[in-house]
Amino acid sequence: MARDIDDQLVKYLTDAHSIEEQALAQLRTAPDLAGDPEIAAAFRSHLAETEGHETATRRMLEERDASPSKLKDVVMAAGGKGFLLFARSQPDTPGKLLAHAVSYEALEEASYALLGEVAMRAGDTAVGDEANRIRAEEHAMLERLLGYADRSVEASLRKLSPDDLRDQLRSYLADAHAIEHQAVGLLERAPKIVDSGPLAAAFEDHLVETREHLELIDSRLEALGGKASMFKDAAMRLGALNWGTFFRGHPDTPGKLVAFAYAFEHLEIGGYEQLRLVAERAGDQETARMAGEIIAQERGAAERLASLFAVAADASLRAVGVETATP
Repeated sequence: MARDIDDQLVKYLTDAHSIEEQALAQLRTAPDLAGDPEIAAAFRSHLAETEGHETATRRMLEERDASPSKLKDVVMAAGGKGFLLFARSQPDTPGKLLAHAVSYEALEEASYALLGEVAMRAGDTAVGDEANRIRAEEHAMLERLLGYADRSVEASLRKLSPDDLRDQLRSYLADAHAIEHQAVGLLERAPKIVDSGPLAAAFEDHLVETREHLELIDSRLEALGGKASMFKDAAMRLGALNWGTFFRGHPDTPGKLVAFAYAFEHLEIGGYEQLRLVAERAGDQETARMAGEIIAQERGAAERLASLFAVAADASLRAVGVETATP
């Protein structure tokens, strides 16, 4: 059934508010887990910005005689608290927290980019301008956090003796292997569930790179006497299957998929930055070089997805029966 673009704009605003609720749930606790005073200060500073984002999205909904979704907000807030419990349980809590936070900022950035595209197609420049303003703040926080990768690694490794560094390097490589396993699962399914040639091509091209990344990581694990974790790989692969089902269950699949993929690229970027730094501390220049090369490719994939936000917005609107001309 065809839907009105104004109804879709309200839906995107509702989703944005739910995302901010999850961000707030995470940011209220993140400073206590950061392991570093500068990173903790960055989280506290962004908490204030995020409170402003929540207020802005709520206000824009109210101006349209709409309100946030209580169910979505509760589910998203619970998800944020759940991740914090996971991060707290990990031996490298500061690193896991930072990589996830980078990824979440990317998810917010992409979500506001899509909101801005839909707003402009609906002729609502006020929402479009506000979405672009918030998008810029989310991107700035993303880059700020990436700049703290060195400090997060230092916090994660602080309690280890130098002799443990090789063991930690193997662990970071096993984590990278598991994440790439999930990436392969997502990228294999993505072209089949988007209504766009350019989007499908972006996913297909990066799938080739991702399979090469797995081979490179296998090679370094073998050289260091380590091996991939079958449990981690299987769990991450299952996660990819679950996400594929999730995306198929939403009518605006292209936009949600591109936003998630953009966030996932940044999860990988954050993880590989930390792997590179651990490798340097362990004196393994070959692994550090490999990580640097993969980071460049992940950044390239993320930039390509960002260039397709407008295409994803149009594909999502078509999927729910809204035909518009790209502004």
